[in-house]
Amino acid sequence: MEEFKPAVPVSALNQDSRVAFYKKTYTNLAFAILLFIVVEYLLLQVDFIVNLGIQLIQSWAWLLVLGGFMFASNFVERMAATSKDKSTQYLALFVYVVFEALIFVPLIYIAIQYSEATTQNVLWQAAIITLSLFTGISVVGFITKKDFSFLKSIITIGGFIAIGLILAAYIGGIHLGFWFCAGMVVLAAASILYQTSNMIHKYEEDQYVAASLGLFASLMLLFWYIVSMFLSE
Repeated sequence: MEEFKPAVPVSALNQDSRVAFYKKTYTNLAFAILLFIVVEYLLLQVDFIVNLGIQLIQSWAWLLVLGGFMFASNFVERMAATSKDKSTQYLALFVYVVFEALIFVPLIYIAIQYSEATTQNVLWQAAIITLSLFTGISVVGFITKKDFSFLKSIITIGGFIAIGLILAAYIGGIHLGFWFCAGMVVLAAASILYQTSNMIHKYEEDQYVAASLGLFASLMLLFWYIVSMFLSE
């Protein structure tokens, strides 16, 4: 029988091991972002995918897409966190990035059209703001070293409220607009802080792929709603 080894969070490791874990996590996050950009570019070259995305985002079927994405996301995140096989973990990260790229197709396409019409580069501005906020929130997590696990319930409740508002908006034909997006930016910021806290206090030394996946998910949520804020003005 294998000897049982208690879970040791990253915060309990020595400094060199912690630094190595953080480097691996953020390196994987950087590669995930790069992969997202490449996959997104390729998807935008396929007219069928772009047209389908535009049709879906303008109809109630988009709720089904979001519901399916949330289900798939939970499954993939759990797979990355529980599997001890690195190939499985990286497969989970790859699949999640592709899912995100598919979901982003209509939003990115609309943002490109908006930028061409207004000579305002929405995507670059949103990317800069997103990365700046992400960096600032991450620094807060590292400096305070507090356990922000209590944010999970707040994020969950906020997520259900957001889904309810989106559903009500589709049924009532209401445009949620700038302030809804601003509220979702706050929720995404809380999610980044929660994921950063998890990386420090929850994950073990060999779970850097799962940590990077969680950070990527929160980063993309933030990016989605910052882009949406620009488009709602």
